[in-house]
Amino acid sequence: MDIHEYQAKELLNGFGIRTPRGGLAYSPEQAAYRARDIGGERWVVKAQVHSGGRGKVGGIHDCGDEDAVYRAASRLFGSRLQTGGSGSPSKVVYRVYVEEYVEIQREMYLGLVLDRNSERVMVVASASGGMEIEEISVSEPDSILRCIVEPAVGMQAFQAREIAFLLGIDSANLRSATDLILAAYRAFEELDATMVEINPLVIAEDGRLCALDSKMTFDDNALYRHPEIAELRDKSQEDARETRAMDRGLKYIGFDGDIGCIVNGAGLAMATLDLLEKHGGRAANFLDIGGAAPPERVAKAIRQLQSDEHLSVLLINVFAGINRCDWIAEGVVQALAEKPLTIPVVVRLAGNNVEEGRKTLSRSGLPIIRASTLDEAVTRTITARQRMIDSNGPRNP
Repeated sequence: MDIHEYQAKELLNGFGIRTPRGGLAYSPEQAAYRARDIGGERWVVKAQVHSGGRGKVGGIHDCGDEDAVYRAASRLFGSRLQTGGSGSPSKVVYRVYVEEYVEIQREMYLGLVLDRNSERVMVVASASGGMEIEEISVSEPDSILRCIVEPAVGMQAFQAREIAFLLGIDSANLRSATDLILAAYRAFEELDATMVEINPLVIAEDGRLCALDSKMTFDDNALYRHPEIAELRDKSQEDARETRAMDRGLKYIGFDGDIGCIVNGAGLAMATLDLLEKHGGRAANFLDIGGAAPPERVAKAIRQLQSDEHLSVLLINVFAGINRCDWIAEGVVQALAEKPLTIPVVVRLAGNNVEEGRKTLSRSGLPIIRASTLDEAVTRTITARQRMIDSNGPRNP
């Protein structure tokens, strides 16, 4: 789960990390009031969307008076920011953050992420900041520092001090930089985060360290331990399909293809997506019903995809180990009997109770295309998709 910049800053403040003074606004009038309340002669107005690179697409404005704050907020509210390039979803701005302007002596980058290869927390830092870490890795690869943290002991002071030293922090700030890095790690660990990013981490004009911008992402599976974090969720910034599925206990990831996919298990899902790609098709989603899925969950998954008007065909591919093919078949029949799909449905069942499952599909009398192997299922899916396109034209927008 992602959160907004202002929310991440509030959390980091709680761990003792300094951030600029600021306030949230939901209207241009409120933005101007926030600037007046903060004081000073210069402010920054930032669109609050779940995305990086806002400055490149007009999402951040430097303002020299309250009227400029009002005008900047007026331009941002209701606008759409597309920060990921063409083809990436745009985000609507519903709130802005107004904060004091900070004179910068120097910018750096600090991030903590879960490294899947080492199965450890990795601290990534760079003496260059203000850019995405991907850009830094290309333009200044030698500036990137990496440090693995052993989970049994956590981050040690000597590690944080070494990172600060390698970043070129002067002796006056070495202690505060060490404390800041340790605080960022505590926030990461105690809040079950999967990413904490401070970019840029700056040395301000007064010589003190300040987190000028920050992002945090959290492990969805650990949110039950942190209700205060779960409350920070902003559904307006999420893919509506993924939000709907999450609210119903389903694991869903949306793609840009037109073949709906219902599977059980991430491994089988990836194999299915790869094989579809190999045969010239593109998946519209990754929907995992999980293990031991009862008929009701299967039916719920199908209903989730029934609302997607861009699908040309639906592929249901289940290998039942813990699961049961007869339960899967019952769920398919239940959903399609209640609300038939107008697109072809291909079902491949294998594993536990497979014969019972196939009999259930056969007895239903529904126009289900059945397959015994994954390759056969994908081939029949691609064929059914092409027939739909030939008859009705492409359904993908």
